[in-house]
Amino acid sequence: MKPFAWWDPATGDDAARMLKDKPGAQAIGGGVDLLGEMKEGIRAPAHLVNLRSVPGLDRVEKTARGWRIGATAILADLAAHAGLARDLPGLAEAAASVATPQIRNQGTVGGNLAQRPRCWYYRSAEFGCAKKGGTGCPAEDGENRALAIFGGGPCHIVHPSDLAPILVALDARLFLRGPDGGRDLPIADFYELPSKNILCEFTLRPGEFIEAVEVPTALPRSVWVKLRERDSFDFALAGCAIAAEVVENRCRNVRVVLGGVAPVPWRVEGAEAVLLKSALTDAAGTAAKAAAAGAKPMSQNAHKVPLIEAVVARAIRRLAGE
Repeated sequence: MKPFAWWDPATGDDAARMLKDKPGAQAIGGGVDLLGEMKEGIRAPAHLVNLRSVPGLDRVEKTARGWRIGATAILADLAAHAGLARDLPGLAEAAASVATPQIRNQGTVGGNLAQRPRCWYYRSAEFGCAKKGGTGCPAEDGENRALAIFGGGPCHIVHPSDLAPILVALDARLFLRGPDGGRDLPIADFYELPSKNILCEFTLRPGEFIEAVEVPTALPRSVWVKLRERDSFDFALAGCAIAAEVVENRCRNVRVVLGGVAPVPWRVEGAEAVLLKSALTDAAGTAAKAAAAGAKPMSQNAHKVPLIEAVVARAIRRLAGE
């Protein structure tokens, strides 16, 4: 790991100025992802700006519009929060599904939402893939069993966050702080496909960082179901987030978002259409097939198609209370 300077800003505005003015500066919260990249030689920021020194960024509080969750709130605290479990059960489930207890006790909300790809070609300094400014995607003719079957090309990463799919399903808004002030946007608009931006997965501007996420409670029933190789800890091979308003076994409003199968949280409107016109208890199989429609597997990841069908069907049955 190369040497770096450490900064403890007193306010969010101080943090934004440091991120803009100090060459090669990078925001850090829990450091679970960033420090791993630094140790592997993938990134070498000259300055680290510690967001955990900014007062108030770790708050989790109920508001008139729902819940506001600060960027440095700890994942373990979200998983154990009684209010979130009551109002946003899918979000609490997603937080509890992240990695191991040790990582949940260190990792932050902002870090989970803005973590970089876990593709082994990106993570290895031995490969110069396009995501790191090189050429081509070694996964196209190489190891791709865990990679994207939706939205891939020219890079085939999958977005690794467990929180992002459920927050997209819940219509959350992300609040960003930068040197020119703050702005907010739907969290779905925070993520970009590789076909639009090969080098970065996010729409952060220079000097910006995640300040908080605001989650409405208009869709009171929500679930997150995750399939992974090792149940004790692992990234999702396929995940399904559903948020809905359910009346007498029927969805009046519903969002279905997949995780672990695309470079961004992948909304499947075909599955939503099935759930809006059918009783929940009758819709699982048909909606699951609709969710997998349009998948384009690579040479080693066709197994993700039945995984999607399984995880969507499980999520729907859980939503129905089965």
